Amino acid sequence: MQSLNQTATNSSPPFTLPFSQDPNLSSSSASTTFNEGGVTSYVGPPMYNWLFECHGVWHNVALISASLAFLLYLGFQAKKSFAKLYHGRSYIMISYYACLWLVSLLNLAWCCFQAWECTPGREVAWNILCLFTTSGMLFLEVSLVAFLFQGNHASGLEALTRTFIVSGLVVGLDTLLKAIYLFGFGVPLFVDNNDSQHRVKWGLWVIHRLVLTAVYGFILFMYHSKWRERLPARPAFYKYTTIMCILNALALFACGLTGNGANFGFWLYSATIVCYHAFYLPLLYITFLADFFQEDDLHLENVY
Repeated sequence: MQSLNQTATNSSPPFTLPFSQDPNLSSSSASTTFNEGGVTSYVGPPMYNWLFECHGVWHNVALISASLAFLLYLGFQAKKSFAKLYHGRSYIMISYYACLWLVSLLNLAWCCFQAWECTPGREVAWNILCLFTTSGMLFLEVSLVAFLFQGNHASGLEALTRTFIVSGLVVGLDTLLKAIYLFGFGVPLFVDNNDSQHRVKWGLWVIHRLVLTAVYGFILFMYHSKWRERLPARPAFYKYTTIMCILNALALFACGLTGNGANFGFWLYSATIVCYHAFYLPLLYITFLADFFQEDDLHLENVY
């Protein structure tokens, strides 16, 4: 009898499949919870999982409402914006406006499909969506920083080509490394859970945030040094750089804490992710494009 009990114990599954059902919910709204390797997955009605499970209703509503509101704003201003872009004929503004639309649509899709992160069988689709979305947003970040470093000499098609080549190389390398770690080594870069065992994952995010913080910090240093004249004389750029430096510094601190098992670090990291996906694109629009569309002078490109 003892050997039979021992055999039954050894043959138990490697992970538990707890089933929870709220008695106040009908059988059609019940969900099954899977927990494997620290990643919580939910199987239940699609609408219920989409809104309530995974990160929770407030997390999902905040992301979706912010990204949808910004897209609606772009849509309401589209006719006026197209007219100014057509008459202004600024290659830089046209390109950034088109990129902003594309990345905004990707970001809305990322916000709407948060449930994929916790849905079995959707891991590949979620990783691909995250890879494209984060790469698009990083491209806007890097291109704006590259534009800043060109200073007052940045104008015309030549500056646009030089900026996009540098940004494309940087973002392409970053995307390639992420894809290798995701699909080659199986590192769950885009699965947000409080699991400090994935030290490689949090170590990679620490390096990523450290580089961005250093770049924005260097730009702030330039603003207070003798090289300030090399940067555009636009207060909005200084405010943008300050905000991004603080956000990346907080994310860097949060990744370091989470990698060492601190629960507060994971909460702070999640907060920075929500702020980034909800408010970065509007911040970019206000910093770089809003003045161009609001001014009567259609040749505002020279100001930049």
